[in-house]
Amino acid sequence: MRVLHTSDWHLGRSFHRESLLAAQAAFVDHLVEVVTAERVGVVAVSGDVYDRALPPVDAVKLCDEALQRLVGAGARVVLISGNHDSARRLGFGAELIEAGGVHLRTDPAAVARPVLVDGVAFYGIPYLEPEVVRGPWELAERSHSAALGHAMALIRADLARRGGVASVVLAHAFVTGGAASDSERDISVGGVAHVPLTVFDGIGYTALGHLHGRQQMSETVRYSGSPLAYSFSEAAHLKGSWLVDIDGSGFRGAEFVPAPVPRPVAELRGAIDDLLGSPAYERYTGHWLRIVLTDPVRPKGAMERLRRRFPHTLALAFEPEGGGERTRAARPRAAGRPEIDVVLDFVREVRGEPADEAERRLLHRAIESCRLKETMA
Repeated sequence: MRVLHTSDWHLGRSFHRESLLAAQAAFVDHLVEVVTAERVGVVAVSGDVYDRALPPVDAVKLCDEALQRLVGAGARVVLISGNHDSARRLGFGAELIEAGGVHLRTDPAAVARPVLVDGVAFYGIPYLEPEVVRGPWELAERSHSAALGHAMALIRADLARRGGVASVVLAHAFVTGGAASDSERDISVGGVAHVPLTVFDGIGYTALGHLHGRQQMSETVRYSGSPLAYSFSEAAHLKGSWLVDIDGSGFRGAEFVPAPVPRPVAELRGAIDDLLGSPAYERYTGHWLRIVLTDPVRPKGAMERLRRRFPHTLALAFEPEGGGERTRAARPRAAGRPEIDVVLDFVREVRGEPADEAERRLLHRAIESCRLKETMA
């Protein structure tokens, strides 16, 4: 059997206010193509289907279409909820939907109820909030390790009753040793977010979700990562899914299937004149960019100038050459001083040079407008 391991779709997410829905739809097209071409039997979705608990309507529509198309291509879908999902909303109608080939696992009480496909038992462990399961499971401590350890004990007990059937576990967690990026939501609880790799010992294959970079924690324990870059820290990531071969005797191997890249992301650093003039940066004109300017004085109209060459610049930072922040004199007190003096001091401190005459006039008008509004209020 071939299993396609994917996770962290985050449907409905934007990237610095840019909609990603079209890119996410293209990823769904890609998944359907892989399922058809590789004769995938099961698509394992390891959580964070949506980006937030109450997703926008167009994200729900895309998820609905994705599940229908994957089943229509001949696969069954096993899907768990992640820390971004609302388990109750995502799990609505799970029993009815299961009849159509989509197996939702969002309830911790069902972790030991497998989906059986061609002699392989698929166990779905949704994201386990320690405080939620601590009482029902009578856990001795409030930690992700305790919660996931108990879930795995229930799964191992069920596997023992079944006489050594091959197994796949889906889980949404931060396994010790994994490398995080800037786009994952923190799930720490008093510093006990991590779970040890050994908790998955003895399982044929473990399909992990939560971390957005593909990672091989061991031969049989892997993160697929997110299908798209959701932060500039993921610029070097290769996005995609794991295509896993497994049979009644266990894990047989896995290969990574890269996903399409609708628009690459990158970070550029340098002085503005060099960034605008050097032909070395021409290849970045189609990228989503974060640009860090190193000029000693903050350039005027930097974003507008940069976007003329790099139209997809989304974020701008200023880090003067020489390291660290400029040494600044003690800031004068604002109380009792004319508003215009305070504002002009702020401009000088932030930009490194004073406002010019046109800017001073504009700031004067802005202050007068604010005063007039307060008077009329």
